[in-house]
Amino acid sequence: MTAERTRPTAAFLLAHPAHFIALGFGSGLSPWAPGTVGSLLAWALYPLLRSPVSEGVFLLLLVSFFLAGILACERTAKALGSGDPGAVVWDEMLAVWLVLFFCPPGLAWQAAGVALFRLFDIAKPEPIATLERRFRGGLGIMIDDLAAAGYVLLVLAVAVHFLGGRA
Repeated sequence: MTAERTRPTAAFLLAHPAHFIALGFGSGLSPWAPGTVGSLLAWALYPLLRSPVSEGVFLLLLVSFFLAGILACERTAKALGSGDPGAVVWDEMLAVWLVLFFCPPGLAWQAAGVALFRLFDIAKPEPIATLERRFRGGLGIMIDDLAAAGYVLLVLAVAVHFLGGRA
């Protein structure tokens, strides 16, 4: 991962629709922990995205968001002169929506899911670190966060098994 050559601004955010998406509707402009800010925004937006559509339609939305994210993140990363800029948070947002979709109901489970996602996204245990190194461009930006979401879902499934869905 290379250092960002250009720090994004509000003008950059609005310069192209891909930047608006990749920078998480502006949450990636946060000077402090943009990935966490993007994750929290995704959590806040989840009910608005999820409630009006069926499960199947929501999963199709996530697939389309993933594909659009590959393109948007690649274009934005190139414009910022970095392989995976910290300001690009669409990958975190998509992963949080996936975690919340499969998360047991309840605020405590959701909070655990989002917190665990940030932990796995930051720590990058194997094979997440390998995925991040092996894949480049927009796919590389997106894929490691999906792997982190997979780890979260595994941990949540084990927790549900042992706690019986109580949190």
